[in-house]
Order: sequence, then structure tokens, then C-alpha cells
Amino acid sequence: MSVPSPHSTVVARRIDPLAPSAPGLYTDHLVRVVHHDRTTEEAPSGPDSRRGRAAQDVPPQPIVRTEHFVLRRRGRRIELSHRMRPEQLDNDLAGLLAEELFAPGWLSGSDVFERVFTGVVRSCVDGPLPAWTTFYGNTLTRIRQYWQSPEQAVHSSIAGFAPVYRRTLDLVGPGSVLDLGSCFGFLPLLLAERQGRTVIASDLSRGTMRLLGTVAGARGLMLEVLVCDAAQVPLPDGAVDTVTVIHVLEHLDADHGDAVLREALRLARRRVVVAVPYEDEPTAAYGHVRCFSPRQLTDLGRRTGHPFHVGTHHGGWLVVDPRR
Repeated sequence: MSVPSPHSTVVARRIDPLAPSAPGLYTDHLVRVVHHDRTTEEAPSGPDSRRGRAAQDVPPQPIVRTEHFVLRRRGRRIELSHRMRPEQLDNDLAGLLAEELFAPGWLSGSDVFERVFTGVVRSCVDGPLPAWTTFYGNTLTRIRQYWQSPEQAVHSSIAGFAPVYRRTLDLVGPGSVLDLGSCFGFLPLLLAERQGRTVIASDLSRGTMRLLGTVAGARGLMLEVLVCDAAQVPLPDGAVDTVTVIHVLEHLDADHGDAVLREALRLARRRVVVAVPYEDEPTAAYGHVRCFSPRQLTDLGRRTGHPFHVGTHHGGWLVVDPRR
């Protein structure tokens, strides 16, 4: 991610979304997330324990209480509590965290965002796989509900991405697909549900790809996962029919983004589909580092040297059809 963590003195450690944890609790070296109604942690008892608890176990005073979260800090560690229910667990959690904690500046940095996000999911449902299958199942169901009744949708992260996924599915067409920068991989899962095609999801995060592969298997879907930089994909030229680069370039500086587009063109036999948000300012909470306009997308298309078109549909689109 391009947004630096505020804890620059702490050595970065990978997030393992499937690591074991106690029911109702997620903890790592940076964050501790507790579900107030479900945690099994027991407070010590007795005079000695009470003295120890006074020094170590009594929660610090809240920094802020929001509609869904209570935020505290204990030294460098962020402590977050919540009472979210399993039926509420979907990708709209990203919007809640952004709006209530990151946009106001209570928390910052994409590493912290990802750890807190993981903590809420893991503390909401017992067991790593049940927690994540609940999260994925709810999200995919709500994406389809939006497709069926977009006029009834309220503003949310899912409502923001559902039309982007729908448009991507319409543009991809038949044949094999490689998705670059898949993150949680909702789009590759939706593509894999279409029978008779090879779908490859890729991302730099090994833990996220392991999670996506595990969830895809649990859902009975054939989905390959690949851990790599989107600018250096270990596949041969023309490996797939279509390459999708959906809401990736806004996370990368110009040089890295150009390298990703060149790599996508190298890999695609038939089409490259690029989507970006249109923003007045990059959304730092999501790790965005630059903005795009229709003119910038047109310039990108011209520099490819291939036929292309630029459109607008819940953001900007660049579709390039390589001549091979």
C-alpha cells in the first residue's frame, strides 16, 4: 500500500487473516479488537488480581465513541471494541471504518485500516473460515441485491462497487481472465461463478490471496490465485483473453501505474479493462495517492498504441483492445 503507517518505528508484519484467535477477539502487535458481547476473556478475581488488573487490564479511557465503535489506545497498540452482528458483516464495514474513524483523523494508514478491518471480521464470528465465509457470503448477496434493485440502494461501499463489478462483467466477455490487484477478490469470485472460464486473481498480499483461495474452495468455485506485483506477473505473453485492472491505478504513482498497464497489455490476448474512481482529492483512508480525469485516461489510452475507448460509469473506464 502507498499510504504510510503512523507507526513507522514498528517493523511491518504480515497479516494472517486465517490465524487462530480466541472467540470474540483479534489481536496482533498493532491492534486489539474485541466484540463486547462475545469475548470469552475473563477478568481476574481476588485482591492481588484486582491490583494487577488496575495496572494492566482496566481499559484506557476512550479516545472516541462512534455509532459502531469505541476507540482506545494502550501505548502503541490500538484497541477497538464493537457490537456488530454477523448479519451486518459485509464490505460496508470499509465505509463505516473510513467514515467514523479514518476520515475524521482518529486513525490513519492503510496497514492500520487492514488490521482493524480484519479484527472486526474475525471477532464477529467464531473461527477464521466461518467468519470470512460469512463476510464474503453477505457481501456477494448484497452486490446481487443492488443489481436487482439499484433504486433501493443506500449510500455504502457495496453500493459504490456493485455497478463497477456489473460493468466489468459486461465488458470482459468470454474466455480466460486475469484480475490484477484483486484485494478481497469479490470480482474474481463473481467471474468464477460463470461456467467454462479460467479465472486468476492476483495481489501482492500473500495472506489475502490465501484467504481468497480458501473461501473460493469453500464456495465450490474454481479460482486460481497468484501472489505478485501487478507490474511483474509471472505468466507468459498473451496468457489470458482479458486482463482487468479495477480500482488499482489510483493506489499507485504514475510510473508504477504505467508499468501495470504495460504488463496488462503484455498478458491480454483480447482486451484490457481499466476502471478508476473520479475524485477531487485522493481518498487516503483507502490508500489512494492520485486522481484521474477523462483526459488522463485518454492520454493513457493513446500511449498504448492500440485501439481504445474511454467512458464514464460510476467512475472512469479505459478499455484497450490489443492488436496481436
